[in-house]
Amino acid sequence: MGPSQYDYHYDESYSRSQHDIRLAQEIHKAINGEYSAIACYERLATMAPTEAVRNQLLEIRQDEIHHFEEFCRIYNHITGRAAHPQITETCPNTYSDGIEFAFKDEQETVDFYLSMADVAKNILIKKAFKRAAADEQNHAVWFLYFIQKNK
Repeated sequence: MGPSQYDYHYDESYSRSQHDIRLAQEIHKAINGEYSAIACYERLATMAPTEAVRNQLLEIRQDEIHHFEEFCRIYNHITGRAAHPQITETCPNTYSDGIEFAFKDEQETVDFYLSMADVAKNILIKKAFKRAAADEQNHAVWFLYFIQKNK
């Protein structure tokens, strides 16, 4: 895969402090959230009522993959280790429940990522979380649209 808007180069002198350890724990939480969303949105795409909705869900999923990859790079940079993601959120079994779940999750994720951007000291990490928060807000709008259209 070629370079994208999510590719950043981190200053190698960025030190590993207690702040970094706490930040790494929160980034790992974000990695697990993205990993869970990737799986869930793939599942929702198989249940989508139309091809247009399926395509939009897969586009959202692709954004989540970019976030996941970027957060894994940040985590690796901070800790010197690879992240070992786990699915931490169960995707609902129906399309209707799934899009409502996704809407709420995306909204909560916006707040989480903005708080991460606020506490990060490294400007590139701040930028990565602010960009991800903007994407998550956009996803929430799509899920709200899907909810309204599904009624």
